[in-house]
Amino acid sequence: MNDLIRAMTWDYPEQLPVTAGFLPAARLKYGDELKRLAAEYADILGSKYETAEVSMPPSYRQGSHTDEWGCVWQNIAEGMDSIVTGHPVKRREDIRTLKIPENRDGRLPHGFMYLRLLDLRGFEEAMIDFAEECEELQILIDKVLEYNMIQIEARLPQMGEIAYFGDDLGMQRGLAIGPAKWRKYLKPCFMKMYKRVREEGKYVYMHTDGMVYEIMPDLVECGVNMINPQFRANGLDNLVRVCRGKIPVNLDLDRQLFPFATPSELESHVAECVEALYLPQGGLSLNIELNHEVPLLNMAALLDAVRKYRKYKG
Repeated sequence: MNDLIRAMTWDYPEQLPVTAGFLPAARLKYGDELKRLAAEYADILGSKYETAEVSMPPSYRQGSHTDEWGCVWQNIAEGMDSIVTGHPVKRREDIRTLKIPENRDGRLPHGFMYLRLLDLRGFEEAMIDFAEECEELQILIDKVLEYNMIQIEARLPQMGEIAYFGDDLGMQRGLAIGPAKWRKYLKPCFMKMYKRVREEGKYVYMHTDGMVYEIMPDLVECGVNMINPQFRANGLDNLVRVCRGKIPVNLDLDRQLFPFATPSELESHVAECVEALYLPQGGLSLNIELNHEVPLLNMAALLDAVRKYRKYKG
């Protein structure tokens, strides 16, 4: 059993698990320099950066593409993620005639449930739907959930011990629809999806950006074994209060700090997080996501810091 699973099951990991990686834009910018850096920290990053070739999904390619739901994604910078600029369900009445996609390939991209609603309707229209709690809102939710359940069934045979999911549920200062409506409309969806995955004996890992600490206990009730929350959006004090000893987290370290801090400040940041959340029985992992705006010196400083603190024993 690897240390990440030990951390999410409170089974005394041998060392603090660390997940780290470079976004495509960073690899395109730094090229061979990043390849050399990755080789120096292969004990943390593994071997996935041995090649200089940068593979990326369609959403990271400059230009536009249309997904299986008819959402049009636009990208103006190669290596960065795209956003939906074309929302296919513009009118509320169109929800009733919307057909779920025909593909059955196990595709469950980031934003597969809540963000999918926003992609289909557009943010403003979706917020009006939630505010007015119209009948069509539940119809749309049911259609997206039906599709996701089909895709989960298709994907289950290929899933490893850990099933990874991602859907950004929070904004910078809370949930756009509020915790109460999230619990009413979205919690039953995640409960159904994750229950099916857990029935197969798999662990559920969920990435979710934004301030989500209010619903993290709900996600555990839905079957999530480990949550990947953001440091800055949630605040370390809130994460300690809600999660320490109760909810396993793969803490997303402060990406907004990475480009501007000194190496010593970055080490202090890692130390602060570990010292606040660490327990010998587990419940903590660290995640570093590095993009093109982070200087190579700071990348090395972060990797040095997690290399040091993953041996932390309190």
